[in-house]
Amino acid sequence: MASGNIRLFDVRKSPNYCSRLSLVVFVAFSLLAIWILLPSSSTFPVENPNLLYQENDSLGHRGNNGSLGNTQIQSQDVPDDDKRTVKKGSEDAGEQTKVDSAKTLETDLEEKISEESTPGKTSSEKTSDKSDMTSEFDNETEDGQMNNQHKSNESREKPNMGMSNTDGGQKDGEQTLADEESDLDEKFNSSKGKDSDIDDSAEKLNTDNSLDDVQQDNKKVNQNSERVQQDQDNNSEQPAANNNLGIQERTQESNNQSENLAQTTASDGTWSTQVVESQNEKLSQQDSKEQNDYTWKVCNTTAGPDYIPCLDNVYVVRRLPSTMHFEHRERHCPEDAPTCLVPLPAGYRKPIQWPKSRDKIWFHNVPHTELAVVKGHQNWVKVTGEYLTFPGGGTQFIQGALHYIDMIQNANPAIAWGKRSRVILDVGCGVASFGGYLFERDVLTMSFAPKDVHEAQVQFALERGIPAILGVMGTKRLPFPGGVFDVIHCARCRVPWHIEGGKLLLELNRVLRPGGYFLWSATPIYRRDQEDIGIWKEMSKLTMAMCWDLVMIKKDKLNKVAIAMYRKPTSNECYEKRPQNEPPLCDNFDDPNSAWNVTLQACMHKVPVDMSKRGSNWPEKWPVRLEKPPYWLNELGVYGKPGQEDFTADYEHWKDIVSQTYMNGIGVSWSSIRNIMDMRAVYGGFAAALKDLKVWVMNVIPIESPDTLPIIYERGLFGMHHDWCESFNTYPRSYDLLHADNLFSSLKKRCNLMPVFAEVDRILRPEGILIVRDNAATIAEIESIAKSLQWDVRFTDSKDNEGLLSVQKTFWRPLDVETITSAIA
Repeated sequence: MASGNIRLFDVRKSPNYCSRLSLVVFVAFSLLAIWILLPSSSTFPVENPNLLYQENDSLGHRGNNGSLGNTQIQSQDVPDDDKRTVKKGSEDAGEQTKVDSAKTLETDLEEKISEESTPGKTSSEKTSDKSDMTSEFDNETEDGQMNNQHKSNESREKPNMGMSNTDGGQKDGEQTLADEESDLDEKFNSSKGKDSDIDDSAEKLNTDNSLDDVQQDNKKVNQNSERVQQDQDNNSEQPAANNNLGIQERTQESNNQSENLAQTTASDGTWSTQVVESQNEKLSQQDSKEQNDYTWKVCNTTAGPDYIPCLDNVYVVRRLPSTMHFEHRERHCPEDAPTCLVPLPAGYRKPIQWPKSRDKIWFHNVPHTELAVVKGHQNWVKVTGEYLTFPGGGTQFIQGALHYIDMIQNANPAIAWGKRSRVILDVGCGVASFGGYLFERDVLTMSFAPKDVHEAQVQFALERGIPAILGVMGTKRLPFPGGVFDVIHCARCRVPWHIEGGKLLLELNRVLRPGGYFLWSATPIYRRDQEDIGIWKEMSKLTMAMCWDLVMIKKDKLNKVAIAMYRKPTSNECYEKRPQNEPPLCDNFDDPNSAWNVTLQACMHKVPVDMSKRGSNWPEKWPVRLEKPPYWLNELGVYGKPGQEDFTADYEHWKDIVSQTYMNGIGVSWSSIRNIMDMRAVYGGFAAALKDLKVWVMNVIPIESPDTLPIIYERGLFGMHHDWCESFNTYPRSYDLLHADNLFSSLKKRCNLMPVFAEVDRILRPEGILIVRDNAATIAEIESIAKSLQWDVRFTDSKDNEGLLSVQKTFWRPLDVETITSAIA
């Protein structure tokens, strides 16, 4: 047996590596002995290394392309010296020898695979074998200038795997091919679960029975692996898995067809693949995250169940240099957005449904009585047993809002509630009864008021099912585009319009549509005390300088008040004829639509006169304006089509989704839905598709999205700008349904989803619904977070990497508590 080993060794050694004549003679006799004693087929050891080289070279090439990211294992499998030796051996081999070699290796691999479960070598034996093989390869490298240069060139392409040169080349020469194959097999087994390409190549050897087929198979595996990796990168860093759906494997030949890459199994034999094991590991990590990463606590703040992170930052408010311009009522977001959950009020229960909610709400849902004491005589709100009731009055319309609304219409028929005048801004809204009763005239009102001494007024409005946000006219622009409101209303709104050059009234001028009305109901109009007379004179001077036309002053004998109606000009003629440029016109580069976190300026923007520009004409009457593309929409649309075509396609798209999907089968009881927010509204198509339901939709345009908010207002809807990495200006438990279309996947590029979802939990009511449309990976991540909050999954689906998820918030709150130091008074 020893002589056999020597013969095999001599066959593998090329004469070019020996410089002494005696070695040449020895090799010659060895070759003669081989031809005499062995059949021709026994020359297979010459070509086995070449076959292995070609296989591993293909794998190494794939590793360099980055498909599987397993470069280290591939480089170790075939050292550079081995490649050089194999190439030399292959020069002396014939075609028949190649075929025989492939068959023989095929048999050897089958035997090794079948013995996979048997114990292998000990670690010391493996180390010894590797050392011997390394020594053999390195000693061969010392001879031959050309081969040494070849290795040097290849070494620049392969990482240094830590092999060192050793002495004793003759000892190394006693390493047999059987040992080499055993060592290679050990590497093969150790790389199982790390290198799917070797598994696939071995399986193909059992069936294809040719070297060319092996190379072709490696090429296919390479292409498929690249597609897998690209899809995984495009989807998300998180696993694209949906626990409620069956994850299926699809093998497709055509490059034009898409693959479901959530899970892939080996197509031949029982071998696992790198894709399968990688996905299994990711799923395992995901399960671990579901159990461990999402640890929730209840927020401990002074505001308690009414905590609003960006409005309750006590730490910053206490350090403001001034509060003269209501800076303490503006947004001051904490540096780190909170990830805790706002507690529920004691005794909280599911809100009363609309329209009954307009007249009464559960006391324990908004347990505040101060406003009932202070404003009870004005019919704002009263405590009636377990309810808070709303008689429908206000400071300027004690006898009821409907009478007040109709009085305005009768005095000025051009107002045309629900036809010409559709979108209204109510400044200092109180409990929003004005906006609540305007629903009966088909008018949509954006009501806002600060979080001030009028305790929970906006929270009352939202609990009643009336649109409202928290806001103040202070040092920043309102979060609305320029020229979008048909009417602006202020009834004793406590805003000093006339001071500091009329800066605050000029902000109303910015958001009021040319030709729109400002309705001002306040004591300076009808009282004759010295203070009111002084304010009226200043307001008259200011509005005249702004070119506002005082249409009329209408007295309301029933309520013993009066209302002044002003109209904004529709041309620049008055501006050009003013004797003084006061208030000044804004610079041409000042964008009236720029509204997020922009400082107020005491200036006026010119009225658009180009007939192709927004604001040059009044929108279509309601409800035509909802469906008809705006006349000025002449730019390229968000989805790549011409603007008006894009608008129409989006509307049809959402009508189909709402009617065919949302109304049936996703677990939404629409009879219990009133307050809705579309967190990424684009054209407002989702809200438009709900026009026949008794709901209202707050359309939010994220600050990083295309500014399509003017389009939303043009079609008779409303909304605002917002940064979803911060908290929204609303009370907890404001909305019955939140809709997020491809929002969370884009947010992950800017901020952590944990505080974003904590904000979702904050503004959504218990038993409220969250509908998410996004890529499959993001859907899986959102579902995981929702489950960690003990939310109920009502519906989930995924197809072609697009997913839909419907989850319902529960009453669950965690037991642990987290103190927010910035919110402790």
